[in-house]
Amino acid sequence: MVEGDPHIHVERRVLEAGAAVRNLTVAILGRALDAPSTVFTGCGVWVPYAMTSTHPEAVTCLSCREHAHREYMRFAEQVERMLPGNNTYVSAVDVARIRELARRYST
Repeated sequence: MVEGDPHIHVERRVLEAGAAVRNLTVAILGRALDAPSTVFTGCGVWVPYAMTSTHPEAVTCLSCREHAHREYMRFAEQVERMLPGNNTYVSAVDVARIRELARRYST
């Protein structure tokens, strides 16, 4: 863990971070899991969980922003590959939203 690091980071597994995944876990398991006290970040350091964010505008670590941008772009490409079939769960609008989130991390 880096002492005195003033930056806000993203979790390494950025697609699995945040309230939506925790809510899904609660729906499946019927109970809430404790948030970790420290997490591994996109830039490769361990930081307190409180020093992370899922909101692009709050992330101040440039390496973490780049990591999140790459992960969301990769995810958008994976989702887009599912579109040619008859998939009623995913649309081009969903892919555009993912790409917009990735863009917010890149600025």
